[in-house]
Amino acid sequence: MERVPILKIGSVLLVSIQVDLRDQTVLALQEDLAERIVGTGARGVVIDITAVDIVDSFIGRAFATVAAMSRLMDAETVVVGMRPAVAITLVELGLSLGGVRTALDLEEGMRLLDARTAEAGPALSEPDLAPSEAGSALSEAGSGMVDGP
Repeated sequence: MERVPILKIGSVLLVSIQVDLRDQTVLALQEDLAERIVGTGARGVVIDITAVDIVDSFIGRAFATVAAMSRLMDAETVVVGMRPAVAITLVELGLSLGGVRTALDLEEGMRLLDARTAEAGPALSEPDLAPSEAGSALSEAGSGMVDGP
């Protein structure tokens, strides 16, 4: 079984699908991508489907699943390079890919994620909090404690 490569570019993971998508390949991609998001702390995922000629309902649902999974791990997904035939097929299958942002090409997809990362602001682990303050803030957030009005 072929595996889809996942490359890290800054805080973004790039998934460039250059192989025929079979069910097992897509399932492996879902697992590999989840592990890479957690392992790298990526804030965005770009899935480049420029080379994908056809999709079926399983693959269409898999794209939506990948996006939902990524969002749960605080990484936004953008699908780039969708061919008209693929878009038509997804619509005909009734798959709207809700929650998945799209862009015509990789450059635009990266621009969308850069804008999202800039809007998100710094994380608690950024240097503006000392390690003890960051741990304390995380403990309070996890315990449901709220400070102030």
